[in-house]
Amino acid sequence: MDNTITLPAWVFIILVLFAGVMVLDRMLMPSLRWYLRRRVKKVMDEVSSRLDIAIRPFQLTRRQGLIDQLVFDDQVIEAVKTYAVENDMPKTVAQEKAKRYAHEIVPAFNAYIYFRLGYWLARNIARLIYRVRVGFYDAKELKNIPEDASVVFVMNHRSNMDYVLVSFLVAEKTALSYAIGEWARIWPLQTLLKAMGGFFVRRNSKNPLYRKVLERYVHLSTRAGVCQAVFPEGGLTKSGALLEPKLGFMDYMLREFHPEFDKDVVFVPVGINYDRVVEDRSLIRRLDPNAKRRNQWYVIKTTLAFATKMLLLSRKLRWRRFGYASVNFGRPISVKQYCEANEVKFDEADSTHRFEQVKKLADTIMGHIAAVIPILPIALISEVLLENKNIWKSELDLKSQALQKIELLRKKGAPIDISSGASEGVLNNALTMLVGRRLVDVEENLIRPKEEALVLLEYYANSIKQWK
Repeated sequence: MDNTITLPAWVFIILVLFAGVMVLDRMLMPSLRWYLRRRVKKVMDEVSSRLDIAIRPFQLTRRQGLIDQLVFDDQVIEAVKTYAVENDMPKTVAQEKAKRYAHEIVPAFNAYIYFRLGYWLARNIARLIYRVRVGFYDAKELKNIPEDASVVFVMNHRSNMDYVLVSFLVAEKTALSYAIGEWARIWPLQTLLKAMGGFFVRRNSKNPLYRKVLERYVHLSTRAGVCQAVFPEGGLTKSGALLEPKLGFMDYMLREFHPEFDKDVVFVPVGINYDRVVEDRSLIRRLDPNAKRRNQWYVIKTTLAFATKMLLLSRKLRWRRFGYASVNFGRPISVKQYCEANEVKFDEADSTHRFEQVKKLADTIMGHIAAVIPILPIALISEVLLENKNIWKSELDLKSQALQKIELLRKKGAPIDISSGASEGVLNNALTMLVGRRLVDVEENLIRPKEEALVLLEYYANSIKQWK
């Protein structure tokens, strides 16, 4: 009797695939996981040996553990109860909302991705687009920051390139955690930024439960000593000038701070400036109330088109960088020392008084940021052109006026990183950039700004207007 069983081809294929998966899971995956863990450990050991500010255990905690810690935080639980009552919904529904917010906010930090992929991308993108320079920093002051302190780099916000530039420049010192707006919530950028320690923020949300979850995450990460980067202006400057600080994040960090019992929080002022901001025309366009709003897909499309053009030109050796991108680091501000000097106790003040005190500290920090924003050639030339907007001037006259401004700024102690010997060449390059961007008219070796370019020139001149 024939006992042969015939299987359909599709069943046979499924069985083979299933067997393959089992072999992969039992034999190959453990080896692969071991290999990857070994690679990650090697990177971590290498990185830890050279970082000035160590990666905190909080950053290396499993993401789900951080989410659970956040969702079951006492203050979040109270906020859930209140939210459920005020919105007439079951507590379980409000709890799920809080959990969803926590998933949205909490990053998925991966040291290997940060220091291998992220650093490589940041370095190459920054160097491809700009001549990157660090104007100055006080190495001694930065070294004196207590090892257990929570360090917060506080910077002006001129471009989305700020994230890239500062991450690249401080990668030898520490791993930064950023608050990122909803503009970046697109795949795969979102995944990459979360792996690099970024956490997404709904900047204009009025939802009290969401705000409480965000507040507690910022508080927990600050208390754990995580090194953070904060833009106190809240968003990109559209006029080019510094904006008034928004107090939310700083208040989250300090509302429970006690100078005698808590580890120190140290704010490091950072000034950033560019000869050319990649998205400058888009920013000033937003100043026009009649301008048509462009959707996210338009932004993505134009960004990809720019990146493609940049890569093609670089391969043909025809790509010209956008001038200087410069960063200065100011003197660190210890919150403990500030509280002692000004007799401030944030944790004991009521909300009104606390906000007043946070505002005073924020204004102090913004003053320190303003004092270290680099003064770059394009800003100087733009200011000179605006002073002569209705007059045809020779290149020599424009450079002469710019050199006079440089000397005046030096006397005021302004952060100008242009050596006397290189001034003329640097100013020549700046004028060439403006001519290439068609922001000025040139006739018989005389120069005058175009009428339609005045707003853009003012945008660049405003970056140094604090020194007028």
